[in-house]
Amino acid sequence: MGGRSRARWAAAALGITGLLCAALGAVMIVVLPSFIRQQVAKNVRISPSSLSFNMWKEIPVPFYMSVYFFDVVNPDEVLQGGRPEVRERGPYVYRQFRQKRNISFHDNDTVSFREHCTFQFQPERSRGSESDYIVLPNILLMAASAMMEHQPASLKLIMTLAFSTLGQRAFMNRTVGQVMWGYEDPLVHLISKYLPQMFPIKGKFGLFLEMNNSDSGLFTVFTGVKNLSRIHLVDKWNGLGKVNFWHSDQCNMINGTSGQMWPPFMTPESSLQFYSPEACRSMRLVYREQGVFQGIPTYRFSAPSTLFANGSVYPPNEGFCPCLESGIQNISSCRFGAPLFLSHPHFYNADPVLVERVLGLHPNAEEHALFLDIHPVTGIPMNCSVKLQLSLYIKAIKGIGQTGKIEPVVLPLLWFGQSGTMEGKPLSTFYTQLVLLPNILHYVQYVLLALGSALLLILVVCQVRSQEKCYLFWSGSKKGSDAKEAMQAYSESLMTSAPKGAVLQEARL
Repeated sequence: MGGRSRARWAAAALGITGLLCAALGAVMIVVLPSFIRQQVAKNVRISPSSLSFNMWKEIPVPFYMSVYFFDVVNPDEVLQGGRPEVRERGPYVYRQFRQKRNISFHDNDTVSFREHCTFQFQPERSRGSESDYIVLPNILLMAASAMMEHQPASLKLIMTLAFSTLGQRAFMNRTVGQVMWGYEDPLVHLISKYLPQMFPIKGKFGLFLEMNNSDSGLFTVFTGVKNLSRIHLVDKWNGLGKVNFWHSDQCNMINGTSGQMWPPFMTPESSLQFYSPEACRSMRLVYREQGVFQGIPTYRFSAPSTLFANGSVYPPNEGFCPCLESGIQNISSCRFGAPLFLSHPHFYNADPVLVERVLGLHPNAEEHALFLDIHPVTGIPMNCSVKLQLSLYIKAIKGIGQTGKIEPVVLPLLWFGQSGTMEGKPLSTFYTQLVLLPNILHYVQYVLLALGSALLLILVVCQVRSQEKCYLFWSGSKKGSDAKEAMQAYSESLMTSAPKGAVLQEARL
């Protein structure tokens, strides 16, 4: 009895364990995806209690801005109508620090902030120093001349005399630091004093002067606490629901996020949209391919060929015109009327005629295309490289002697790439909590289901085999009993006296 009882208890324990494992595995398969979505939603929303809040508030990823200048090799020839030749100089690399300030939460599921930004030069990463001299078009002179093109000859003469008095020429020789962060110049003071409406500059002029130790405006974005699908999307910028730089409602729309994080649970049908104050417009990137970054699955998004296309090639961009060749965007309407253009570096993805007009340009996708690698489950960038070029449209202006015989050309000034890669402790924490643990749970659910099914199968097999043994034993016992009974009957028959007639018959035989 003791052996049978232990066997029954073992069978019962095996069955219960298998049933529990199988049930737990099945429940996890049903519940786990929803649980993971809830945890992701909880930790990516903009809330002091979320896992990503500190990352959102002060980006722990080191960001760098690499600047490449187009040094004009033949300025005198250009003044005589020759084709410009440029030489790329750089990179001049700056560490970019970003921190959100003046954070205010509102009742309509939004939060407002200003992102303060500073730059620090990185000599060890740079090819050259900020004291390097670069020959570039005199941006203020050429811009002011272009704006005077249709003014009376008398005003042009006054401007020519003013330029001569101040020693201004069509091309300038300035250091990298001066072009980046500002320089003092008699022309700057003249414009500040007499033409403040033309260029609202004070004291100094530099291409990145307003970006250093400043912010790009007041952003109001959705937190995702009440509606996760709208998380990070811009509600207003500087209090505006749309801008008024362009000539169509579509081009003036503020779409997407502020350019740092996006809504979670992306698919290949998703697109990345963000508003760029520097470009004065919203931009849209499209899905290209899947990838893996440091063990983390990613989606790569890049710029479509229509991003800077002109209105004749891509009609929705007509609102950004007046346009020149396709592949460059006129941003004069948001840069005080100065004939500045935005594009990919080296006119990549633009009309080939732009490259042909300037010697020294070599566009290629590997060096000049922009991309963002996003973790699709959380919408957080893992690796990004945003590259843009700033160019100036220059030409001879009749009546302004300093412009000489310059043939009309879109001349590149510089291009810059902003890059950031998640690394170190932030990468380790992100990988552990948002990739490794979900993967472990994903495999555990199937292991439990398989283990439970195997234990139940073993129990069934054991039960079937046990019943077969009992049947064989019972069958064998029954056959032995029948034989024993037959033998006993025969023996008894021999010991019983036979009738006499029978004995006589046997004797006769």
